[in-house]
Amino acid sequence: MPLVRTSELMSAAQAARQAVAAFNVITVEHAEAIATGAESAGTPAVLQISENAVKFHGGRLAPIAAATAAVARSSTARLALHLDHVESTALLHAASAHDFTSVMFDASKLPYGDNVKATAEAAGWAHERGLWIEAELGRVGGKAGDAHTPGVRTDPTEAAAYVADTGVDALAVAVGSTHAMTTRTATLDHALITTLREAVPVPLVLHGSSGVPDTELRAAVAAGMTKINVGTALNTAFTGAVRAFLEAHPSTVDPRKYLTPAREAMAGVVAGFLRNVRPR
Repeated sequence: MPLVRTSELMSAAQAARQAVAAFNVITVEHAEAIATGAESAGTPAVLQISENAVKFHGGRLAPIAAATAAVARSSTARLALHLDHVESTALLHAASAHDFTSVMFDASKLPYGDNVKATAEAAGWAHERGLWIEAELGRVGGKAGDAHTPGVRTDPTEAAAYVADTGVDALAVAVGSTHAMTTRTATLDHALITTLREAVPVPLVLHGSSGVPDTELRAAVAAGMTKINVGTALNTAFTGAVRAFLEAHPSTVDPRKYLTPAREAMAGVVAGFLRNVRPR
């Protein structure tokens, strides 16, 4: 099936008061698992490749992007390709040449004024090329020592001004989730989500969703979240399956033997998240 534009999936989800789940791709097995999970759940999904994943592949975007796009096109599910947490302008400018229809430009480490300036420039560049663009305001936490505290929550008034000044198409907000959580114990600020939804005219994005329980995710979607990002939960399932297989079969050297259950475990996680955020 041809790749779907991220903007198309987001518009449809927003109109239905549902959400689109976006899953991080690190290896080809991740992409295959996301496609299989989406087919099983009968729902669309976004496959996203982060700047950190590109660094893992030696700084080369083209191979992993081409492989991911090929997996998506061979799937019966409606899948989009997104470039995530981009800080490098050079990587941003590579997006349109590699089947991406959307990008998340991350200037959240910069002071507010510099964040606005850099993001507005990125949004202008993206829109000239037909790319949908997401940005982040507030610090979600969980990376490079960021503290996950109420003090880093996104301010609704500031968020509305930020969207107006940058022209972005979606906004990732800090409402209680944390990147890289391996347990699903996070509690979200649903009142803040509702206030942000009322204040901000573009779709809201929840980063760090791996640590959010199913009931919290469903409530977040009901309160106004439209894009749900999941990464660590796939890696937890992948690594757990590999570890269990090798512990049971320590003499195994053929990676296909342990990558098969790892891929299956990730696909199950993907299907579970999709059924929560976008029920059939």
